[in-house]
Amino acid sequence: MLTDEKGGMGMSSALLRLRECSQQFSSTERGVAERILAEPQLVVDLSVHELAQRTFSSPSTIVRMCSHTGYSGYKEFRRAVTFELARREQTLRNDQKEIQRSDSLEQIIDKITYANILSLEETRDLMDVAVLRDSVALLRRARVIYLFGLGASLCAAKDAYLKFLRLNKLCVINEDWHSQLVQSCNATPQDVALVFSYSGVTSEVITCMKNLKRGGTPMIAITRCIQSPVSDLADLRLYTAANESLFRSGAMSSRMSQLNVVDILFTALANEDYEQSVSQLAKTHIEKQEKNQR
Repeated sequence: MLTDEKGGMGMSSALLRLRECSQQFSSTERGVAERILAEPQLVVDLSVHELAQRTFSSPSTIVRMCSHTGYSGYKEFRRAVTFELARREQTLRNDQKEIQRSDSLEQIIDKITYANILSLEETRDLMDVAVLRDSVALLRRARVIYLFGLGASLCAAKDAYLKFLRLNKLCVINEDWHSQLVQSCNATPQDVALVFSYSGVTSEVITCMKNLKRGGTPMIAITRCIQSPVSDLADLRLYTAANESLFRSGAMSSRMSQLNVVDILFTALANEDYEQSVSQLAKTHIEKQEKNQR
């Protein structure tokens, strides 16, 4: 269950939470959820009885679905969806269409920036504080942090490597997949694996995770908010949202989401031992020497 820091569900991410939880619903509840995700305005416009008629279900089914999503009932869920749609409407002042051949540079700037901002906002809404706290605890006591990821996800893993290194945490990262496979065999239950996979279905990463599972190494996955082999194998999941489409191969907003989660993990870990972290960051700071310009 996803909760905010105060234990509440948070009104700004009802549809994201519904999408994540739908895998655990009954078939009838899942049918209602799919209809809501396709037409969220129905929740705003219809009472629970009217929505039940429209979705060929019953009011009790809808109430159970809301409860399984983490809300006290339809009234609270409806309020959360209304809030979310209102926020989206306010945010959607820019054109959200695909990048077009005819787009000007100004339009490209606006569209890419908007997609990144939206991805970061949705990733924030998906952040489970309890899972984050457990992840920081694992990282803090880990003997070694092993990092896994390929392609664009490897870029995020490298960023994590540099950040944790600044805190004097022993990290291991390899660009070559065969080397990552070897490190998955070498990891122990005293270590932690930090796994990056936006898709959640990268076969090489999954192979490494199966090795880690057999070796008893705890795994934290930074992955997309869907049920996938990566999320199933992980012990803890920090979900990211992204809006990739035409230029998905560029892995733009998904990379921004992953980097944002890395920054959150790094800062939360450093804050656990604030004075020591400040001292360590000062110690590992590399001065930049400016050349005299004559």
